[in-house]
Amino acid sequence: MSFEQSALSRRAVLVAAALLPLAAGKAEASAATLDSAQDHYDRAARLAGDDPVLRQIVKALSPGAVPPSVPAPEPLRIFDDVAVVSTGFVSATALVTSQGVILIDALGSPEEAEQIIVPQLRSVGVDPSKIRYVVAAHGHYDHFGGAQFFADRYGARVMMHPADWDLLAADAPANAPARDLEIVDGQRLTLGDTTVSFHHTPGHTKGTVSAIFPVRWKGRRHTAMLWGGTNPPAATPDKRVLLSSVLGFAARMRHAGVDVELNNHGASDYGLARMEELRSGSTGSRNPFVLGQARAQRFMRVMEHMVRGRIATDEEAGAAASPLRSPRTCC
Repeated sequence: MSFEQSALSRRAVLVAAALLPLAAGKAEASAATLDSAQDHYDRAARLAGDDPVLRQIVKALSPGAVPPSVPAPEPLRIFDDVAVVSTGFVSATALVTSQGVILIDALGSPEEAEQIIVPQLRSVGVDPSKIRYVVAAHGHYDHFGGAQFFADRYGARVMMHPADWDLLAADAPANAPARDLEIVDGQRLTLGDTTVSFHHTPGHTKGTVSAIFPVRWKGRRHTAMLWGGTNPPAATPDKRVLLSSVLGFAARMRHAGVDVELNNHGASDYGLARMEELRSGSTGSRNPFVLGQARAQRFMRVMEHMVRGRIATDEEAGAAASPLRSPRTCC
């Protein structure tokens, strides 16, 4: 097992050069919005076309969108080495490695960890006692609520970006885990045969992180991303931060060859429906979570234009709402 941080080295210089699109993305995000909100929403809709995954993210990012009430699905291995358990509203994703399990998000409470995650992972052949790390993608209760349970019962280490550890320290929400490992941008976590890279994608919260990692389907390797926080923040400046994160992460996805899109709120990206397609076998040998690199990039372009539209909506209304800090805010 290793938990690596960046060092000043020749490799760091090469990585920095590879991520130059991120700086360009930030510059683009800071530029004044020239198109109307409707222009951006229309562009997103055209990019989405009749693609159900892309159409669903358009709906999720539209002004006034409310997360739907969806029945909890049965757990499922969506890849040979990835299992998802879900309440319907929020999901926890288990990455199975040769030396244990990395759990991304832990649902909303110790009770959900014990009564949902533990038995449901066992039902799909994943041993919860082998969870070595719990990663909270951001500091809202529905992502960290069960983390301390795994730390106490199985000795798992809990990981979060320092900005959201600070958020928990300031607000002292129920079920907050004890402060443990901090995630920095570009950090890599290696467990057995699997290395996950974490990328700081603030906007939804100041400390939201998104992950890129290898997966296998019927023995064939793919590269997945898991977007850490979908719902746009209330304040217009924070939406601009989110836009920079979308642009920068799209560049990192392109560099990594990402062809799989995942989300911790499966109703926002057609993920729960794709679980049922996979379970039923209606897609044949095709895995519906494998979008291909071009479609994965189009997904991010749709997100970009929806966030640009949300910024323009604020500007057109002459409103810059106050940010919501409470860790009980979710999605």
